[in-house]
Amino acid sequence: MVAFGKKLKESQIQEWQGYYINYKLLKKKVNRYAQQLEIGAQDHHYVLKDFSRMLDSQIEKIVLFLLEQQGQLANRLCDLREQHDVILQLSNGGSKICELQEAYRGVGHDLLRLLFFVEMNAIGLRKILKKFDKRFGYRFTNYYVKTRANHPYSQLRQVFRHVGIGAVVGAISRNLADLQDHQGNYVSIYDQPALSHPDPIVHSIKAAVNKLSNSTNFLEFLGKHAFIMQDDLPSPSEDDVAEQRYHFMSLLLNLVNTFLYMVNTYIIVPTADDYSLSLGAAATVCGVVIGSMAVAQVFSSVYFSAWSNRSYLRPLVFSSIVLLIGNTLYALAYDLNSIVVLLVGRLFCGLGSARAVNRRYISDCVPHKLRMRASAGFVSASALGMACGPALACLFQTDFKIYKLTFNQETLPGWIMAISWLVYLLWLSISFREPPQEIKRDIIPQEVRAGTVVNYAVENGITQPLLLNMEPKQGENGDQEYDDGEDESCEKTRKPVTSIVSAYRLLTPSVKVQLLVYFMLKYAMEILLAEASVITAYYFIWSTNSVAIFLACLGLTVLPVNIIVGTYISNMFEERQVLLASEIMVLIGILLSFHIGIPYSVPQYVGSALITFVSAEVLEGVNLSLLSRVMSSRLSRGTYNGGLLSTEAGTLARVIADGTITLSGYFGVAKLLNATLVPSLFICISSIIATCFTYNSLY
Repeated sequence: MVAFGKKLKESQIQEWQGYYINYKLLKKKVNRYAQQLEIGAQDHHYVLKDFSRMLDSQIEKIVLFLLEQQGQLANRLCDLREQHDVILQLSNGGSKICELQEAYRGVGHDLLRLLFFVEMNAIGLRKILKKFDKRFGYRFTNYYVKTRANHPYSQLRQVFRHVGIGAVVGAISRNLADLQDHQGNYVSIYDQPALSHPDPIVHSIKAAVNKLSNSTNFLEFLGKHAFIMQDDLPSPSEDDVAEQRYHFMSLLLNLVNTFLYMVNTYIIVPTADDYSLSLGAAATVCGVVIGSMAVAQVFSSVYFSAWSNRSYLRPLVFSSIVLLIGNTLYALAYDLNSIVVLLVGRLFCGLGSARAVNRRYISDCVPHKLRMRASAGFVSASALGMACGPALACLFQTDFKIYKLTFNQETLPGWIMAISWLVYLLWLSISFREPPQEIKRDIIPQEVRAGTVVNYAVENGITQPLLLNMEPKQGENGDQEYDDGEDESCEKTRKPVTSIVSAYRLLTPSVKVQLLVYFMLKYAMEILLAEASVITAYYFIWSTNSVAIFLACLGLTVLPVNIIVGTYISNMFEERQVLLASEIMVLIGILLSFHIGIPYSVPQYVGSALITFVSAEVLEGVNLSLLSRVMSSRLSRGTYNGGLLSTEAGTLARVIADGTITLSGYFGVAKLLNATLVPSLFICISSIIATCFTYNSLY
């Protein structure tokens, strides 16, 4: 790989010193405002207007400098274009081509520095706005961003949307592609994009631009739906390690594991009540049968997450063996006439949940350029498994014996999944490649690392006095704040948490509310899916086939809904607006599900279930997308990572929901529907209220 990164020269940074946001001056101004308000020398209106004027001045300085630098880069590209045209006329210009390539890379390197300039100023702006809000208790950030960002002459938009940089990126990437591998042919990237191999500097620039942009598309939306936390910016050296660890077949095996586990979870839902009745238990015991898997998953997620720190193959092998045993026990429970064996089998299935390993493999072993696609594959595999599980149950309408083993609609899900895990185990043993252990790198980078240069520069004083001693420290609620006088190393700020208590301390009120929202939507979905067979049998006398088709149709809505949200809705509305609207729709779906007065009909049940399920799916994607942005970067790695916390919240919701179904069964099937919907209604209302309180902090 061509070494495109160069050290940030302190002399070069000093040239830009006067154009960075003056954090220290603004902080002193905030303190002075506080003193003036305390003694009554100024009123609140003056403080807001004066501070807004100061920020406008600072942003104008940044934007004008940014435009000036873009103009200089454009002039350099024009000169290089002229040289490029001259070289095209030469019959033998090999050496000139190499020189021209280096010149384009030099422009790319300076563009990367300019993007880092924007990033550091954006950090400073966010932190001073946060400090102002915290000091005075205002919603100043909300006012300032709305009034400035939506104005037709917005300069703030230039900072966060960096208009014009795309044209520079396009010129660099197109010309480097022309010169890189097709010397003499000059194949355009516009005509045959598949033939172009982007230069590493182009990869780094595009990654930096994507980080600074708020653009969303379906692939990114699905990736965030998977809640596989990304690093702030990609680092070339870290990406080299990921390239070495990446193995397509191993990634595919992780996605297959995800698919099979989701099939395993939902394949028994249509027949769980009949299986319970066959073993002499009440139909509502299906809640315990379904939920016992989730109970075990609460614990398995932790030890699998810890195990993935050392290996990926061994936890996947262990998971497959445990799931093979669990499904075999589930199938044998019928002939043994034992509800205990049935529950033990489901507990074993839960103990084999390796979703934490699947997420961790994508996060650690897939290169940054492929990670979003892999994350989208993770979500798609989960959605497909969720739909295929109930659909497969339709195919098991048979009843026969081989020796003393019974094969019918209740036991076949266990036997089919046991065989599937056996085949998967053999495939895993043959094809999976254990990634090499990650080599620890020096904390001080040897080149401009796209992923860490901003934090490194700020935290280690390279940019001082650019941000004027703006240093990160840990806030009271776990947030990172910038203050002067405290020198915190890059290693400490990037160090993963080592305990669940430490992880909890990093959760801000906004993160806690989003975890509550995630708990709520998983609870509502589990109530809907787990009791479907009992409710439909009681009110509509549906057969197992009808229930299975209904659940499969619900599962098939996942991907189309995510396509609509990821491609259209998320580009039309803010994510927090979609979040709140989805919560309200879930509430409406729950209210419509109640059986009050009039006879309960199929249209009412199907319609309310569709509203609840689809709204919850939309809510899940937006909720996890917001979580991936507001959660501390220290929770992106290690055992107690953000993915584990969200998984535990969702799993706990499923456990409580399944327990609610079983307990409500003691009041009789006639009261089961309303009894299980009341907790859903209460939790949903609570989450909406909590979201309203933290709405302004969700950006």
